[in-house]
This record gives sequence, structure tokens and C-alpha cells, in this order.
Amino acid sequence: MSGIERAFRDEYGRAVAVLVRLAGDVDLAEEAVQEAFAVAAERWPRDGTPPSPAGWIITTARNKLIDRNRREATRPGRHAEALLLHAPGEPAGEGAVPDDRLRLIFTCCHPALGEGARIALTLRLLAGLTTGEIARAFLVGEATVAQRIVRAKAKIRDARIPYRVPSDADLPGRLGSVLAVVYLIFNEGYLSGSGDPVRDDLCAEAIRLGRLLAELMPDEPEVLGLLALMLLIHSRRAARVTAGGSLVLLADQDRSLWDRDLIAEGQALVRRCLRRDRPGPYQIQAAINAVHSDAPTDWRQVVRLYDQHLALTPTPVVALHRAVAVAEVDGPAAALGLLDGLDLDGHHLFHAVQADLLRRLGRDEEAVHAYEAALTRTENPAEQEILRRRLAQVRGPGNAGSGARMGIGSVR
Repeated sequence: MSGIERAFRDEYGRAVAVLVRLAGDVDLAEEAVQEAFAVAAERWPRDGTPPSPAGWIITTARNKLIDRNRREATRPGRHAEALLLHAPGEPAGEGAVPDDRLRLIFTCCHPALGEGARIALTLRLLAGLTTGEIARAFLVGEATVAQRIVRAKAKIRDARIPYRVPSDADLPGRLGSVLAVVYLIFNEGYLSGSGDPVRDDLCAEAIRLGRLLAELMPDEPEVLGLLALMLLIHSRRAARVTAGGSLVLLADQDRSLWDRDLIAEGQALVRRCLRRDRPGPYQIQAAINAVHSDAPTDWRQVVRLYDQHLALTPTPVVALHRAVAVAEVDGPAAALGLLDGLDLDGHHLFHAVQADLLRRLGRDEEAVHAYEAALTRTENPAEQEILRRRLAQVRGPGNAGSGARMGIGSVR
């Protein structure tokens, strides 16, 4: 990976957040950052990567905005004075949110924007995700995501939604969208669609934002639940990928490689949530991962937690994950019946779970078709490798009725 590509991955969100604070305009900020990276693409290969790529990008983008403001100073209705509000290094008003990136998340999650638009815009601006990567996270088409982002920017511009720190009273109303954004950033890092099995930069950024949220809102159990969930999942990162870059499923991971400090911190947060007795989806998911962190996994407890999760969040995806746990308790036939009627044809994991259950029941021909369907619905090379390996195994001789568990549904 080149220095420019790495800088884009690591610093795009930070640069946009800083420039939005300086410029007060989302479109201008993003355009300036993109122009700065275009300049970097010309200069860095010739002059070398600067010691501080982030500082170079932010300074160059800011200079682009200053030049633009000077050119357009006489145009009515423009934001000619925006950059002049803060001199270099001058802090903006901090308010309740002390971090540029976290502040931008709350700004993009303004209630005037639709839920899907809020999340799509923030993932674009903060994580630098492409429309394709966001579309995979939403399980929708790229055109839909692009339209949401365009409309969100237009709404911010036309309604003159200011870039400002929300008051303490406004924070809870925007919390649901903020938590969803942070978790989607984490998920894109943990199972990236970019070609890398894991993007530690996105995982680390999501956890950093989660810690900031926990400091900002220590009495919100769902904030603690999300932080616990990310810590518990991230504790397995050293065991998830082989030296050759292949994903290792949960059932096959070497637990001695798991980060016990992260597990202890995550489990302690789960216990704090339990004492609050205000259950929510992130807390329940964290509790499920806490159970997985102790060997052997108590699958009956996992099923009970998924029952609670499904009652709070009755979605097909939650039902799918519950079916994976049911298969460990009541067998593949019981779990396969639970998949009937789930509207998840576009979701590769649905077909992968179905294929695994069919294979365990000795229905190899149907399993082959399901694995093939899963392969066509994911672009992640690491996932594709696992699916091809499973497909080759089920096509091979002597597989019928083997009943061995492959665990394709457990990729974390």
C-alpha cells in the first residue's frame, strides 16, 4: 500500500472533520480534502511522504479553502468568511463534545435528516467509505446510498443546519444514529470489503469513539454495551487471520491468542450494564460475546440471549444469528426451519448458514447451490476463500451425512 493510500485510509475522516469545523460547510470541506489528496498524489511520489501526512493534508486543504474564499469573496450567498473565523491552531468552541470527529458524527446525525441519510453521510465523511462499502453495510444498492448522501448534503445546505456542538439535552435524541454509525465503522474494519481481511485503523477508530462516548455519557447503558461489544470482538483479532491472510472462524480460533485484557474490560462493562437493568440491543450482543469469551461456549445461554435480542430487535438478521445458535442446541434440522420466510436473499451469510445446515443434514446437492449463492453475494476475498473451501469439501467424495460442524455462520 502506498503512503497516499495509507494516509487516505487513516486520516480522511480526521481531515474532513477538522475542515468542516474551520469551513462550516460539509461540501466545501470534503472537496478541499479531496483536492489535497489529489495534490499529494502528484507530489509525494516525487518528493517523498511527509513526516506528518495528516498535518500536510489538513494544511493543504485549508489553503485550498482560503484560496477559494479569496476568489469568491465578492459572490453573494457564499461562505467567503468561513475560514477566517478561526486562525490556525485556534480552538473552536468545545461544548459537550470535545473531539472533532465525534462532533461531526453528532452534527451529521441531526434529526432533520432521515435515519438512513444520517448514517450514510457520516460513514462517507468520517470513515471515508465508498458508496459500495456503505451499500454492503446497509444491504442496499449503491445508487440508493449515493442518493441518500446527496440528499443529506442538500438538506444541510438548504435548511442551513449549522455545524455546531449539540447541547447536553440534544445528545440522547441523536444517540441511536451515533451508535449505529460507530458500530458500522467497526464492522467495516473487522470484516472489510476493501480486500483486507481486517482494517485495524477502522476498528481502532470505532473503539476510540466508543471510549469518548462512554466518557461523555457514562449513564447510558447502550453506550457501555457498544463499547463492550467492540472490545470483546476485537479481543480475538490476533486469532482471526492466519499468517497467509486467511480468516479463521470462531470455532477454529486459538483462544490462547485472544487478548485477555480486552476481554476482562469488556466483561466488566457487561456486568455494569446488567446492574443497570435497562437492556438494549448492543448490551445483549455484548453479553453474547461475553459468553463466547469463556470456554466452552454455553450455547443454551446464547440462545436465551438471542431470544431477548429478537424480542427487542425483531429483524431477519437477528433471527438468522439466533438460528446459528439453535443449531448448536437443537440440531441443524430445527435451525433450518427457522430460516424459512427470512427476507435475506441478498445477504451472503444467509446462504452460507443455510448451506452449512443442509450439509450437516446430508443434503449435499442443495448445500452446493446455497454455497454458490453465498459466493455471488460477497466481494470480500477472505470470505470468498472460506466459502470456496467449504464448497470444495461438500463436493468432494465421502461427505454425505458426515454431520461435522463447519461453523460458517460464526466468522467473528
